Amino acid sequence: MDSRVPYTLLVALVALMRLIELRISSRHVAELKARGGVEVGANHYPWIVFLHVSFFVGCPLEVWLLDRPWFAGLGLPMLGLFATGLGLRYWTIRTLGARWSTRVIVVPGEPLVTTGPFRLLRHPNYLGVVLELLALPMVHTAWLTAVLVSIANGLLLRRRIAVETAALG
Repeated sequence: MDSRVPYTLLVALVALMRLIELRISSRHVAELKARGGVEVGANHYPWIVFLHVSFFVGCPLEVWLLDRPWFAGLGLPMLGLFATGLGLRYWTIRTLGARWSTRVIVVPGEPLVTTGPFRLLRHPNYLGVVLELLALPMVHTAWLTAVLVSIANGLLLRRRIAVETAALG
């Protein structure tokens, strides 16, 4: 079987997972706002959405159009790195519970979360995303997507982390 087919299915599965996460996030945003939560830094959110859509289109597109090869020696470790990023993100989501969303929502008076991965890292979700955006394209040597998306993500994260840090104090 052409390795591009299972890779494309993998990317589609991850995209479906993201859509489910967006649904959960929307529910959490409504709950947070009902408790007095306020969104900060909303102006950069459309760019984050654009980046992720570009990522999910770019991964398989680069593999198919530029005939990127599969190398087990690279693909399997990158799959492991992707799984590590995904695991870190899901640990973060589980730790935050109903406080997790894809938007920056601050509920006045609520303390910072300091359990789970937050004992070790200030922004564990973002590290997980960085690993995922770098590793998933490299599972099938889509290096151009990995580089371009990682650079754009770094620029967006710089802004988002500044907004989040200012909002959370």
